[in-house]
Amino acid sequence: MPLVDLPKQDAKRIPAVEVLEPRARDSWTHTRDGDPRGYIEADKLRELWIHTGTACNLACPFCLEGSHPGDGRIPGMKLSDVKPFIHEAVEMGVEQFSFTGGEPFVIRDFVNILDYASQHRPCFVLTNATDPLLKRRHQVLPLLDNPYSIHFRVSLDFPDAARHDKDRGDGSFELALEGIAWLVEQGFKVSIARQTDPGENPEDVENAFRAIFRDRGIPETLAFTAFPDLGTPGTDDGSPEITETCMEKYPTKESRSHFMCTYTRMLVKKDDRVRVYACTLVDDDPQYDLGGTLAESMDERIMLRHHRCFACYRFGASCSAPG
Repeated sequence: MPLVDLPKQDAKRIPAVEVLEPRARDSWTHTRDGDPRGYIEADKLRELWIHTGTACNLACPFCLEGSHPGDGRIPGMKLSDVKPFIHEAVEMGVEQFSFTGGEPFVIRDFVNILDYASQHRPCFVLTNATDPLLKRRHQVLPLLDNPYSIHFRVSLDFPDAARHDKDRGDGSFELALEGIAWLVEQGFKVSIARQTDPGENPEDVENAFRAIFRDRGIPETLAFTAFPDLGTPGTDDGSPEITETCMEKYPTKESRSHFMCTYTRMLVKKDDRVRVYACTLVDDDPQYDLGGTLAESMDERIMLRHHRCFACYRFGASCSAPG
């Protein structure tokens, strides 16, 4: 490759650098074939996600976070870590705080964080609703008295205990049902996150869940959110790359509004610092680190580089609570 020809007076001060071919120049802005990537411009921060840490009581092989007991890929959050961001988000007009893990209730300070957040805005929590939640019921129950509501989305993969427990561990299906029943009985809003099967009939799957709920005295009206397999951290499922030409499918601001990166950001702890990432699905790629404040993160153009971006592009997938 040719080298940059610098003026003689600068040659000693500035080392020569290689001029890269377009397709090798920047994988952030261009695909492997050298085409400009599709991208999203932020609109308004409506939802702030807080990654509580990747530690979990379960070790599901399909986990998109690679979580398991004692996992430290993303350290656990403390209330002192998130307080400044909660206040910044409120000043920016945020409408909801959402929490993911790992399993949030494994984190020692999580109930304190949830207590503080639900004094400022409605909250949304992803949980497996098993032992970590059940053991902290006495701490969770008083949160009903806070000014803002808390919605729990519980992972219940399939309407089949044996199939669910194959990856999540023996007895986890029954524990999750116990957690769901308790949350509903106390008056918390609850919905279900389930997995999808190729060629499934969604109505049949959800009716099978409702039959189980009916037998357990759980309301059959719980909403479902179905997720495809999103892969484990650092993997690439071979999804097509999204180019600027692809984005002609979504030509307007309204048509692009289902992409989470238009309206969400996520706090991720890296060592002892909290960083702002583009969304809940890309914390395994440091190029989605958008800075140390929410305000500066909203000025960044988000390139649809991660293979999980294709799920948003094709299916309108969203980790957010159903309306």
